[in-house]
Amino acid sequence: MTRASYDIVAADYARLIPDAHDGRPLDAAIMRAFAELTEGPVADIGCGTGRITQHLHELGLDASGIDLSDGMLDQARKLYPHLTFTQGDMTKLDLPENSLGGAVVWYSTVHMAANEVPWPEFHRVLRPGGHLLHAFKLGNRTTPLTHAYGHDVDLEVHWHDMDETVSNATEAGFNELARLQRQKGVDEGGPQAFLLMNKRNPTAGSTS
Repeated sequence: MTRASYDIVAADYARLIPDAHDGRPLDAAIMRAFAELTEGPVADIGCGTGRITQHLHELGLDASGIDLSDGMLDQARKLYPHLTFTQGDMTKLDLPENSLGGAVVWYSTVHMAANEVPWPEFHRVLRPGGHLLHAFKLGNRTTPLTHAYGHDVDLEVHWHDMDETVSNATEAGFNELARLQRQKGVDEGGPQAFLLMNKRNPTAGSTS
């Protein structure tokens, strides 16, 4: 259902949300920090129309995008033909283990309950020490979404608790580096959250 809904709205989504961080300097700041910390290839997981992938590229990263929706990927490829976009499911990524220097999961888990977010899969594809930046809607509720970007859709939007999110990520093998919570913007339904983590190095803290 998620894939079908985004196929329907793809063209209007691209038209209505063209910029990565228009008017949101705090969002842009934590992404700049991620870019400064990260080396090697970066995947924008749930890339949509590619606006964040392009922004990562502009920040100097070797970025590519992955999305479930072919409609969204068609828009991404038209808008950013110099970048690589691949169809894929974040719960079973077609990427080798330890292959990424970084990953961005930018609001792409909003249609999952907190306990469904595939932290072990994100952990699998990152190198030890690799960084992950996760953006999500902050709260503890689920709301139906029946109309978006000028189209009827059939989706649920999940708002995730920060401590639960950190706990789930930590259990999967991530370290929390920084968290950012901000109040809602004029076009948002509630506060927003950003979590910067890295993959725990299995040798860190060992003694020999």
